[in-house]
Amino acid sequence: MNQPPFKMRHLIAETDVQFVKGVGPRRSEALASVGVRTALDLLYYFPRRYLDRSRIFKIKDARSAILIPDEVTFVGRIKSVQAAGRGRRFLFLKLTDETGTLRCIWFNGVQYFVNAFKEGELIAFSGKVTSYQNQPCLIHPDYDHLEDESDEEFLHTGGIIPVYPSTDGLKRVGLDSRGIRRTLWKLISSLENYELPDDALSREVLTVNSLLNLKEALTSIHFPKDERQLGLALRRFKFEELFYLQLLLAIRRNLIKHAPGIPLKSPGELVRKLTQEILPFKLTESQRKVLREIVEDIRSDHPMHRLLQGDVGSGKTIVALIAILTAVENGCQTAFMAPTEILAAQHLATIQQYLDLLGIESALLIGGQKKDLRTQIYSDIEDGRASVVVGTHALIQEKVKFNKLGLMVVDEQHRFGVIQRMALQQKGENPHLLVMTATPIPRTLSLTIYGDLDVSVIDEMPTGRKKIKTALRGESTREKVYKFIREQALAGRQVFIVYPLVNETEKSDLKAATQSFVKLRDEVFRGFKVGLIHGQMTETEKNDIMLAFKRNAINILVATTVIEVGIDIPNATVMVIEHADRFGLSQLHQLRGRIGRGVHQSYCILMTADRYLDEKKVQTREDATAYHRLRLFTSTTDGFKIAEYDLMLRGPGEFFGTKQSGMPPLRLANLIKDRDIIIQARKSAFKIAESDPHLRDSQHSRMREVLVKNYKESFEFLKAS
Repeated sequence: MNQPPFKMRHLIAETDVQFVKGVGPRRSEALASVGVRTALDLLYYFPRRYLDRSRIFKIKDARSAILIPDEVTFVGRIKSVQAAGRGRRFLFLKLTDETGTLRCIWFNGVQYFVNAFKEGELIAFSGKVTSYQNQPCLIHPDYDHLEDESDEEFLHTGGIIPVYPSTDGLKRVGLDSRGIRRTLWKLISSLENYELPDDALSREVLTVNSLLNLKEALTSIHFPKDERQLGLALRRFKFEELFYLQLLLAIRRNLIKHAPGIPLKSPGELVRKLTQEILPFKLTESQRKVLREIVEDIRSDHPMHRLLQGDVGSGKTIVALIAILTAVENGCQTAFMAPTEILAAQHLATIQQYLDLLGIESALLIGGQKKDLRTQIYSDIEDGRASVVVGTHALIQEKVKFNKLGLMVVDEQHRFGVIQRMALQQKGENPHLLVMTATPIPRTLSLTIYGDLDVSVIDEMPTGRKKIKTALRGESTREKVYKFIREQALAGRQVFIVYPLVNETEKSDLKAATQSFVKLRDEVFRGFKVGLIHGQMTETEKNDIMLAFKRNAINILVATTVIEVGIDIPNATVMVIEHADRFGLSQLHQLRGRIGRGVHQSYCILMTADRYLDEKKVQTREDATAYHRLRLFTSTTDGFKIAEYDLMLRGPGEFFGTKQSGMPPLRLANLIKDRDIIIQARKSAFKIAESDPHLRDSQHSRMREVLVKNYKESFEFLKAS
């Protein structure tokens, strides 16, 4: 065990945190539970936010603060805490300072907050000031207990107070936000006793990007002299997070750039026949532009790594088909991987109609196929009879051996881990890769999640497509909605009615969908053909239902979000989404994309509680967020605008539904707000990777150490090259 740091300077990275003044063995155990084991770890335990004394409002100014779009802070003492209401209870708290009294209101977790606050204690409340019953108030504000002398000292010297994340385990040993702040103050005050590690960022990177050095940044992120100093410290560490992410991407891209590939000749007779004789429509200019980019890539001696973005219905699959035909003309096979069996079958059905006309053999490989069929498919793949193989992750099984894999098409890549993509790539000799997504990805996110790929965007919809009309409706208009559905079904159109199902283990959600189906089938839409599809059905059952719907053997399909991706039913013109407030924006956008694919006018109807229809009825912060989210969705069909807002609300992990395997986490950086830092970090990282791809230069040795130590898991991501 390390000895306490005294008499001589100790390496802070090797000093056990228990020897920091004010910690000791008991507190060090609690700190270990949040990953703090050394004194250096403690320095990297950053505040979750800050209270700026210079921006604390007096309560007398609360009414004018209603006009301020940002959060503000009030500091005072609690005058009273009172729960009220029958059924749904409310909590009213009165905060007072020398200028007046302000109400704070909670609509959820009432009992928790009753126990959290005590009359007379000093406290800081932060939030957006709103009007409630014509009085300024804070609804569900953030709060920080400030009852000790050091807090008073900070507050009255006009300083910026760091507020730290804490857990029950830390609080039990006196390390709430105040305790952590005191401990860090003692550590930073005695930094002369320690030797900090060399700055991992080279002098050139620090100078070119005007960044603080490590010691100054670590001091200022905890106890900044002023707002400017805090901004510089935050910028330094945001840059560092983004820099290592971009460095990983840059190294990977450099490996791809220099890897030997399979050069393919330009599209020939198969592509000419498809585009000029078979397709019943002309490609859009946007599709042609993207194809030129793809053709340029696949003619190269190095493998293509390209992301193809295009809104639902923009024609990505036809572009992929032309790339597939080019591979076939060059004697290569294509693996087309989709995230679900329904989507894989749908993709095969879409392209097979053209492949059959061109005399090209294709196969579908999914789980649940009979043993004899799978054995035959394995044989067809291995001897090259199957030129195009569409499937799920079944494609990466050990038994699957390609004859000559030249092209990989991966649909909705974010639903796969990087390691799955890597396993498929290893089925060939550096095959070309085309990743497709219908999820519009804001540029800042594409520079990070897909930063190793070249990006193409289809930003033009096929001619003749009518804009989907989207409406928000409450329970009071349900009968009118049902009448509209009957009219559409009688006119020969088809209808989706979608119920939320956050994940397939939520039995209450599934029960709601199945019970609603019975009522809709037996009562509301009696005489119509009503079907049901959900995630707990077998793949065979789901495929049978979708085929019946595609043949118009079902008029109205009750579904969970299993139909979110890839179902192509041109005759479906109405989608009703129940409890629309429970869906994310990008998910709503994906669902809406299931309609509007034919020549008839289509309608998306969002059913929700009446309180989401009127801003005056909104009472909680959660309700306000849902209200604005639904209003935005009904006002636009622009997928990028929707995605940008959704990313801002939910963050990249939630935005994608699953967190990216192998991608480093971001603690400080924000992929929407910090776009300028992303671009700067990317520029520096790519410059270093280009000149020193293995980080062997002496000025990059510390950078290499940090990359290996802190981003070990991310090296699986690099292996995907």
